[in-house]
Amino acid sequence: MDPVAGCFAEEQFREICAELQQPAPAGAEWELLVNASGVRIYRLLDQQTGLYEYKVFGILKDCSPALLADVYMDLDYRKQWDQYVKEIYEKECNGETVTYWEVKYPFPMSNRDYVYIRHRRDLDVEGRKIYVVLAQSVSLPQFPEKSGVIRVNQYKQRLAIESDGHQGSKEWHSELPERHGESLSELPQPNLRKSWVWCCTSVILHSGRWRQENYKLEHNLGNLAI
Repeated sequence: MDPVAGCFAEEQFREICAELQQPAPAGAEWELLVNASGVRIYRLLDQQTGLYEYKVFGILKDCSPALLADVYMDLDYRKQWDQYVKEIYEKECNGETVTYWEVKYPFPMSNRDYVYIRHRRDLDVEGRKIYVVLAQSVSLPQFPEKSGVIRVNQYKQRLAIESDGHQGSKEWHSELPERHGESLSELPQPNLRKSWVWCCTSVILHSGRWRQENYKLEHNLGNLAI
C-alpha cells in the first residue's frame, strides 16, 4: 500500500475542532508544564511507545486566524524566524507533497529529522471558521536516514485555529515528537527542560506578533511588485 495515500479522512479534521471547546486534556496523567500569559502547555508520556505528546492552548492577540495558518504552512518563511531549522523542504512523492525537516538540538543531544505529510482544511463549523492542519510521519526511500541524526518515525501534529472573538486567534495544538529516553527532561540539569519550555513560550508571546505582521507586510509588498 502507498504509505502516503489516504492518510487523513475528513472526519479527522472535524474531530480536532472539538478540542478548541475543551482545551484542558482529560485525565490525571497529563502534566501541566506551563500556565502563563494565556498559554498552557501539557505533556503526557505514552507508556507503550515511550513518546511524549504535547498539547498547547493559547491566545495570540492582534493576529488573525487566516494569517496565522498561512505562516504555519509557509516553510520558506519559517527559515527566516526559526533559528532551530537546519534544513526544511518539500518534495513530490507518488503524487503527494512530502516535507523533510531537520531540527537543531543543543549539545549533547543529536539533531532530529522528520519526514511527514501535512494537509490543511479551512472549515465552517456551525458558523465558526476554523483552520485545521494535520501532519504525520511517513517512511519513504527518497528520504534515507542520516548518520548522526535521529529520525523521528512516529511524529504527529494536530492544529486548530479560530478567532478569539476579537482581533486575535485562539489556538489548540498537539504534537507527538519526543521519545522519553532522548528528551530534554532526561538531561542531568534539572532546570534545563523547564527553562527551555519557558523560552519557547516567551518566543510565542513576544515575537509572535512581529512574525505575523512582518509576514503580512512582506507579502503585501510582494503582491504590489509588477
